[in-house]
Amino acid sequence: MLDAFWASVYGYQIKKVGNENDAEDITIQTFAKAFNKIHTFNPEYQFSTWLIAISKNVHQDLVRKHKSSIIIKSTLENKEDLYKVIDTTPSPEDKIITEQNLAKLLKDIKKLKPKYQEVIHLRFFQELSYKEIALQINEPMNNVKVKLLRAKKLLAEIIKKSDS
Repeated sequence: MLDAFWASVYGYQIKKVGNENDAEDITIQTFAKAFNKIHTFNPEYQFSTWLIAISKNVHQDLVRKHKSSIIIKSTLENKEDLYKVIDTTPSPEDKIITEQNLAKLLKDIKKLKPKYQEVIHLRFFQELSYKEIALQINEPMNNVKVKLLRAKKLLAEIIKKSDS
């Protein structure tokens, strides 16, 4: 069993973690769990799929453990740093850049057909939900979603052309 499925589980993990040692450790843990839980395997499904699912869970558990140990370690080592507050207030330069970008974006939006301008404005500037937009423009919600998708694609093309 080990030889038959080792390559697929190891290959899956090497793509996820990009490190041979970690991929091998996770693969070993995967097979250990599979041996312990073999009674839970449902033969209606592919065995390799079951192994990959176990492997995915092993990886996620290790990531969670690693994150929590980093948090605990940084909390203990840098207690004073946790109380330092980062100033997120935009600088005058940041404000100017934001205003220039917004002005350019508004100019690009005006190049769209009015029906697309309207849904962009309602969704991103008035922050209405799809349902609220549908009620406001008196159209089905699916039409609103399609219009927004088209508007975003057209706007992306306009932005690309104006940047080049």
